[in-house]
Amino acid sequence: MTAFRYALRVFGFVLFVAIVVYLPFRISDFRASEFALIGIYFIAILGLNVLTGYTGVISLGHGAFMALGAYTTAILVADHGMRDLWTIPLAGLLAAAAGAAFGLPALRLSGPYLALTTFGVAVATPIVIKKFDGLTGGSGGINLFEAEGITGLPEFIVTLPGGKVLSFNDWLYYLAWTIALVLFAVAWAIHHSHFGRSLRAIRDNEIAAAASGVWLASHKTLAFSISAFYAGVAGSLLAIWAFSVQPGAFPVDRSIALLVGLAVGGLGSLAPLAAGAAFLVFLPQLAQGISKAPGVPAVIYGAVLIALMIVLPMGVGGLLRWITGPLTSRLYPRS
Repeated sequence: MTAFRYALRVFGFVLFVAIVVYLPFRISDFRASEFALIGIYFIAILGLNVLTGYTGVISLGHGAFMALGAYTTAILVADHGMRDLWTIPLAGLLAAAAGAAFGLPALRLSGPYLALTTFGVAVATPIVIKKFDGLTGGSGGINLFEAEGITGLPEFIVTLPGGKVLSFNDWLYYLAWTIALVLFAVAWAIHHSHFGRSLRAIRDNEIAAAASGVWLASHKTLAFSISAFYAGVAGSLLAIWAFSVQPGAFPVDRSIALLVGLAVGGLGSLAPLAAGAAFLVFLPQLAQGISKAPGVPAVIYGAVLIALMIVLPMGVGGLLRWITGPLTSRLYPRS
């Protein structure tokens, strides 16, 4: 990486952080809640990118790890009175352990067979949640509206510079995006590490990677575990954001949506994945605004997605590389 490219990326990251900090001053409380949800999806998609974007392993079951993280937080907060902030890393670690436990045997499969296996996990998740109703609340789920462990109002009402009152949605926005930026930095470090290069070698050619000394089983399992950790953290934040968890909140659609967000942002990208997260939040609203007739919003959603994949086959990340590549080549030509 040239010095210019590195400086450009650092500048972009600093600018992005500045926008994240400043945004609540310019948007409504409702919009703050929406952008908090974008941050939550961004975390989940970053994790899926480690597995699918770097390693080439397609997972259609990451909604299950989000569900595990969400229910971990809900149970610890509602039944044990634990502060929600403390449950977030615990939810991630539990999901990571589950990801490793699932990944080690499942990764003996590959391609469509592994994808179908993860799809089966996504299908079974709501059923399993309902089965253990004594722990999960069954179909009714767990309500966190009156839980004492939820951080936010009223003890965190503060007035920001400029007279802006920090509401619960603002607090949740900053919480989600602070965690997202930290995990973004971790994903960036993974991308530029020897481990990240090994994962991409596995994605490009497993036989060549194994011949060069990469232990396929351990690298894939660790990638699955890291990816599940991100999903667990996102699920934990989703439970706090929604004030409740229910089996219906984690259908197969949730797992497929994460893969859609990854494709829109660009496989193997990092910052552009935020565009994929925004796509998941805003496009359904846009489709509903155009028409509320049965089935029409889904058709609009699908049509826009197909159009995006035709116009931007490499996602937003591919578009940015196409724009910035010639610029950096002209400024810093190779000798």
